[in-house]
Amino acid sequence: MKNIKIKLLVFTALCCVALLPMSCKKGFFDAVPDNLVTVDGVFQNRAQTERWLAGLYSSIPDPWDMPYNYINSITADEMDASNWTNPPINSGALNADQNSSGMNAFYEKIRLCTIFLENIDRNEEIKALVNGADLIKQYKGEAQFLRAYYYWIFMKQVGPVVIAPLKSASPEDNFQIPRSSWDESVAFVLAQMTEAEKNLPLNNYINGTADLDITKAGRINKIIVAAVKSQILLYHASPLFNGNTELSDFKNLDGKQLFNQTYDATRWKAAADAAKAAIDLAEANGKAIYKVSSTTPFKAAFLSCRDLFWSGWKTEGVWLRSSTSISGSWESSAVPRSTQGTGYNGLAVVQGLVDDFRMADGSNINESAVYKENTYTNTGNEYYVAGTNTMYTNREPRFYADVTFNGAVNPAVAKTGANNARVEFFNTGTSGKAGVPRDWPKTGYTVRKNIHPTFSMNPYVTVARPAMLIRLAELYLNYAEALNESDPGHPDVLKYLNLIRNRGGLPDLATGINQADLRKQIRLERRIELCYEGGNRYYDVRRWKIPNLPGSNQGGAFYGMNMDAGTSLSDPSFHVRTVAFTRASWQRRFYFLPYGQNEMDRNKQLVQFPGY
Repeated sequence: MKNIKIKLLVFTALCCVALLPMSCKKGFFDAVPDNLVTVDGVFQNRAQTERWLAGLYSSIPDPWDMPYNYINSITADEMDASNWTNPPINSGALNADQNSSGMNAFYEKIRLCTIFLENIDRNEEIKALVNGADLIKQYKGEAQFLRAYYYWIFMKQVGPVVIAPLKSASPEDNFQIPRSSWDESVAFVLAQMTEAEKNLPLNNYINGTADLDITKAGRINKIIVAAVKSQILLYHASPLFNGNTELSDFKNLDGKQLFNQTYDATRWKAAADAAKAAIDLAEANGKAIYKVSSTTPFKAAFLSCRDLFWSGWKTEGVWLRSSTSISGSWESSAVPRSTQGTGYNGLAVVQGLVDDFRMADGSNINESAVYKENTYTNTGNEYYVAGTNTMYTNREPRFYADVTFNGAVNPAVAKTGANNARVEFFNTGTSGKAGVPRDWPKTGYTVRKNIHPTFSMNPYVTVARPAMLIRLAELYLNYAEALNESDPGHPDVLKYLNLIRNRGGLPDLATGINQADLRKQIRLERRIELCYEGGNRYYDVRRWKIPNLPGSNQGGAFYGMNMDAGTSLSDPSFHVRTVAFTRASWQRRFYFLPYGQNEMDRNKQLVQFPGY
């Protein structure tokens, strides 16, 4: 390894990462001859080694970097941003030359993790520290976990993967490697994470104390490992990956089956056990569902769900990403044009998600006697103004925390002027279609979750906060789902599902619900509680194998309000369900993204997913 050299361009791209308390200094490589640095040089110096470790974190996706980089929500039945960008999967034009999986970045990080693991033991400067041996162990655990994690997020995208040898490659190595089966890929990732866990701390404490070190937010620990393993085992038990005979034709060149064709019910128990273990570990270390108190139960639920993302991440966040585009991309793209400084007003929520939010009493809109789409309220409140259509009144608290609708109170700091405190999506309204080429939502709704009420475009005002990659609520829902499948009728199913419902302002579900109906409730709860977050909906509909069913269709016509009509807030011509945009009909190949054509050309043992 002593003669291996890394090009400066690649290495510097890895060093400036905010996930670790090790920043990259300007001019770090200025004195390196020929713009090259040797691996030996890096791993003889503590600062350079730790910068390498920092760089290993940099390809963890930022779930709020929407709509241009993190695109899962705008290709699922959650959101649309097609006035600005429309990924090829939406038109059906997705192919191996337009692969959006980030494959090259993942394999590059996997390789760099391996180089780190091969060389970290040679750093005498770290070893000489009082806690040097422990640091070496921890750093190795982080790198080994990250290597496995990059395989995992790649697996979610493309299915069974090509697993590279666990050593850094040389030009003489054989790179003709077939895909491992799905089961083999899962076993590999879990084994690597389990081994890494032995070297990781329970939590990120300040040295010699029991106090959490906030500068280490996002650093891998045992709690994070348990949470990720819960997610992996939940997917592994799900219909897409568990006895999926629909994909019997997906085989390697030698005929090896890449998806197990026999359903294994024990996978659900393994998933339930892993989720409960992750919950218990997180709660034993101070994690809890974030709640606030207020003057009424409704407002308490609203504030608990709204403020979770900037006030509750210390309480509920299990894995954090401290470097995020929440302010730089998400908030500015989501807020209406009536926001101070003029928001971009284009992250549109589809009507199907709007309809899935329940009424305040927990009933759905189709069974509620008070839900009406042809009347308008005479009174306003802190969530909407007088004149708002009654389809938006008496809804559950999360609706007002997650969706901005015609008549809603502005989610951020409003411009001066009488009508800017409210949101107007009708055609001639302050955030309507008239008068602007692209900065309007095709559906007549925009996303509201994770927009701070003090946000302003000009002057630019934002509240810095990390992104929660995994939070405790997701683990509760993982557990409820897996337990309902493995042990229907177990009281913990309702217990953990109701904990999420109650925080959201909804009453307990009645006891005695059968397994099938409870499955629907659990899936609906994931749909609402985790909307827009981390691509959960994109992957959920696929792993459940329901992407072409009514209520979860990922293709065809998507509806909203009529953006071409309306001259006032209460204009009935705007409040008409209208086809807002159309996507390609669902095709089986959309279960997974293709491997990139460049990799297909290099690796002749690699088979493409059928249909690409």
